Amino acid sequence: MRPAARGRLILVRHGQTDYNREGRLQGQVDIPLNARGVRQAEVLAGAIAQDPPDVIVASPLQRALETARAIGRACDREVITDPAFLERGFGQWEGLRGEEIHERWPAEHADWRAHRPVSGLGIEDRPEVGERVAGACRRLLAQNPGRTVMVVAHGAAITLGITALLGLDTNGFRGIAGLENCHRSVLEPVLTDPQEGLMRLLSHNVAPDFT
Repeated sequence: MRPAARGRLILVRHGQTDYNREGRLQGQVDIPLNARGVRQAEVLAGAIAQDPPDVIVASPLQRALETARAIGRACDREVITDPAFLERGFGQWEGLRGEEIHERWPAEHADWRAHRPVSGLGIEDRPEVGERVAGACRRLLAQNPGRTVMVVAHGAAITLGITALLGLDTNGFRGIAGLENCHRSVLEPVLTDPQEGLMRLLSHNVAPDFT
């Protein structure tokens, strides 16, 4: 019997935006890369071109799509979009700094800092985000057996997606650090338990210029 094709998943966070630089909660606000973010994307693209992925999929938000297109140009790959990879929605908090959130919603902000659910403000639940990202990753790998799939997305979405793909509790587990801008993580399926769609983390928060 031939061994199952393992495949590989690379998750990339977009380059820097002005909201990142200013410490604003970005969520699903659609703003572009700033000049630093464009440079980060070009550096990342040069490194990725040394071992290009077979498939590149991006969140439709322009900061992720711009980053993905830089990689696509360097690797001669088409970029497709999938809304499953949108950033976590932060509702009424989007575009605000931490101190502004604390001033306007002190009780809810305290719950947030204590990792308790926050209701009534349109904030997307952690398990919901984790499963939509993980489910889309599993689908892409199933559609591309034995191939390398790269997803360009967002910090919170990637962190929660990785947590779900590892089979961990997206509400309670906080052991996966967030990716820096244009950093990436690499995962592969656990072939001994394929029905569960579990994956193992091979590397995390790899710098854009690392080849």
